[in-house]
Amino acid sequence: MTDASQENYPEDAIRNPGNPRHFMALKPVKAQVKLFFGDRLLADTSNAIRLVEVGRSVYDPVLYLPQQDLALALDRLDKSTHCPLKGDASYHALDGEEVAWSYDAPFDFAAQLRGLLAFWPSKVRIEEQPLA
Repeated sequence: MTDASQENYPEDAIRNPGNPRHFMALKPVKAQVKLFFGDRLLADTSNAIRLVEVGRSVYDPVLYLPQQDLALALDRLDKSTHCPLKGDASYHALDGEEVAWSYDAPFDFAAQLRGLLAFWPSKVRIEEQPLA
């Protein structure tokens, strides 16, 4: 059996120090990304990041957008969870419905997530238009 520290992982992967088989990769999205909540524009950015995470399985990719690119204000919920790879997540709602989460104080190795929001794909409509 191969030692996990010897396995090949993507060079730019961010690994969980306590479990090297739990890792993520962050890649800039080369598109103009618009998020809609119903028919209302929620966010518009050319600075989105796509996160791909491998843990117990390969998770669906998640888009993270800069908080300053929101077009509508979100309410912070009294809810948090912990991820050993990213840190403590805070949750956000629009019109009383939880739609997003953020890592306000991510671990140092996941610092790229600071200032970004991720959105539940089942609750928003995402449009990506390639950049010219």
